[in-house]
Amino acid sequence: MAIPTESDLDLRHHGDAEVRGKGAELADLAVNVRQGTPPVWLRERIAASLDGLAAYPDGRAARRAVAARHGLPEERVLLTAGAAEAFVLIARALPARRPVVVHPQFTEPEAALRDAGHPVERVLLDAADGFRLDPRAVPGDADLVVVGNPTNPTSVLHPATALARLARPGRTLVVDEAFMDAVPGEGESLAARTDLPGLVVLRSLTKTWGLAGLRIGYVLASPGTIARLERAQPLWPVSSPALAAAEACSGPRALAEAAHAAHRIAAEREHLVARLGEFGDLTVHTPAAGPFVLVRLPGADAVRVRLRGLGFAVRRGDTFPGLGPDYLRLAVRDRATTDKFAAALAKAMSSPAPSGGGEPAG
Repeated sequence: MAIPTESDLDLRHHGDAEVRGKGAELADLAVNVRQGTPPVWLRERIAASLDGLAAYPDGRAARRAVAARHGLPEERVLLTAGAAEAFVLIARALPARRPVVVHPQFTEPEAALRDAGHPVERVLLDAADGFRLDPRAVPGDADLVVVGNPTNPTSVLHPATALARLARPGRTLVVDEAFMDAVPGEGESLAARTDLPGLVVLRSLTKTWGLAGLRIGYVLASPGTIARLERAQPLWPVSSPALAAAEACSGPRALAEAAHAAHRIAAEREHLVARLGEFGDLTVHTPAAGPFVLVRLPGADAVRVRLRGLGFAVRRGDTFPGLGPDYLRLAVRDRATTDKFAAALAKAMSSPAPSGGGEPAG
């Protein structure tokens, strides 16, 4: 069911708010950036690009590399300052009479559409159905549809066949694949599809490669859509260091490393889910496919505050449409960190809330 909304939720609250200021001292399970990144070889490539800062950025090599990585022609690629810029470009440059956002998911697409003056409708997925999308839930006359895959924060990986059913002439279908490179094999990706009308796929390099501070992502779409989005960009929108990173992260060495990391994350996620299964009052939404899991437990908002006092930051769930104060999102970490977190969670679930609240800013 599509629901018109003028939400009072804080759509601009994100996990980094949990680790700002004094939160920087906490073990971070709030931000979905892979640990131990960027790797040394990538740091060196980025550092080498600094010698060319006097020149204006030239994105041609990076664009070729991204296109080759997905087996696409260059005219189907647009480099952006992170996926967040892509959402703004889509909201401002593409027509949308009846835009629909599938929730729960990353909130920036809706925020960008609303800021651009569009009335946004929501399709709210149900926890009882595992937050899985039935394409029939999307109104047939929606001319712009946004869905994440795998979805943040539910970690649901929707079948590519189901998402493909949403594509049709006269509709822009935006699939946010910011976490797809953390899925072993990327089997449900639509990135290489050129046969689906109106398809726009967004990718981010900031999560797997630890480049959130550099801002680099890209759009894959028809040449006409790419040209329209590019006209809405300012000149030289992506910095030279970010372009160097995009080129480096699209090469064979990087793809092999990312594939290995995806399998390691899957194993570490299994360990996290197993440890969370020890808590009778806590529900883990599975199967999970992203580098994070969504959990539900009574009083999660208070537990989150207690966890901060015990040295751990986690992502609140109540700013995601369709969720509420009983939800938390937990980033997948190494086994040692997960085991320490499980011990802290046991204390947080059995202890009274500390005085003072311990809430992060933002």
